[in-house]
Amino acid sequence: MTQHWLSYTILILTVGGLSCSRPVERRTVIRFWGMGNEGEMVRPLIQEFERVHPDIQVVAQQIPWTAAHEKLLTAFAGDATPDVCQLGNTWLPEFTVLNALAPLDSFAAKSAIVRIDDYFDGVLRTNILDSVLYGIPWYVDTRVVFYRKDLLRQAGYDSLPGTWKEILHLCEVMKQKAQAAGVKRYPFFLPTNEWVPAIILGMQSGGMFLRDNRTRGNFSGEQFHQAFNLLARFYHQEYSPSGMSLITNMYNSFSDGLITMYITGPWNIGEFTRRIPPLLQEMWMTAPLPSMDSRSPGISLPLGTSLVIFRQCKQKEAAWRLVEFLASREQSLAFYRITGNLPPRKSVWQDSVLANNRYVQAFYRQLQRLVPLPQVPEWEQIVIKLQLYVEYIATNTLSVEEALRRFDAEVDHMLEKRRWIVERETKR
Repeated sequence: MTQHWLSYTILILTVGGLSCSRPVERRTVIRFWGMGNEGEMVRPLIQEFERVHPDIQVVAQQIPWTAAHEKLLTAFAGDATPDVCQLGNTWLPEFTVLNALAPLDSFAAKSAIVRIDDYFDGVLRTNILDSVLYGIPWYVDTRVVFYRKDLLRQAGYDSLPGTWKEILHLCEVMKQKAQAAGVKRYPFFLPTNEWVPAIILGMQSGGMFLRDNRTRGNFSGEQFHQAFNLLARFYHQEYSPSGMSLITNMYNSFSDGLITMYITGPWNIGEFTRRIPPLLQEMWMTAPLPSMDSRSPGISLPLGTSLVIFRQCKQKEAAWRLVEFLASREQSLAFYRITGNLPPRKSVWQDSVLANNRYVQAFYRQLQRLVPLPQVPEWEQIVIKLQLYVEYIATNTLSVEEALRRFDAEVDHMLEKRRWIVERETKR
């Protein structure tokens, strides 16, 4: 009897304990992939998101940039894509063609946080394909000129000239002064292993990189001859070295005066601050790109990354809340403070941390003169191959005309599949 009563008592207490316990909270789990350093640096922002949204758990994974493209394609093929991802702007067309990304127009239209009209136009347009919004800009990377103020003053210039014609004149003056002093100097460093300067000059010449519904190369046209003839002058007149062996360390070369001007991006503000000797910290500055005419500044290109939601995501509302949070004005500014990556929203630039930074002001002006790159999946292959032909031109291996003719032929070959698809769709 006693044993029976004891068992009954334990049962009552157990049931009572269960009835008084709090129910297990169910949290929506969102998988987020961040690339490179940003994949690590975003963690404080994600922790803040989880604090504000306790019903959502974010499982963040950092992916090296070198492995990111292949890993994303493998994940797509295996139905294992993340819910939200940081995606390079030049990758959006490829994943859109694969039908891997969820359209975001309906989410953005209802959002009081993501204001589409607050984004720099050239940046936003990289995320719109066939009139559909597939990404929300997270940070923007454009290019401006970094230059030595003291060396320009020695050549009679108080600031960077606004046109390429004036830049060429400046380079000649600097070259002659250097020769008279018995020193070697390359006024404008245009690395042959970087495709951005060549593309920028092509954009400023008014050329369309692709023709026939983006199915063939258009680099043999008059505009690109103008751009690449200008590029060739820098190499052939030794305003820029025609190979990379002479510039083993760009920061040392800039500090030593071997190079005076260089087209690069916002990450180098931090690098110049750290790597240029203290005595020269007041001697360098940034300026928007020169132009082919009197318009200022010249056209640059919008690179950077965006936040996307994959179509396979089963929790799109929760995924959008994460995108919305990371893209908000407050978090854009916080992310800039952590990483130095430039905010793509115009209103964020009114904050004093950006408004009072003398080096980023050139980027602010440049962000208002951007033109998106061709939105085709093959674009990265095209510009990688372009570097080879820039080197041919720089070393006089090929004439500008022959180099562009051969390059167009290679681009046509790269776009063969796209051409076949477009022709089939046209015949329907």
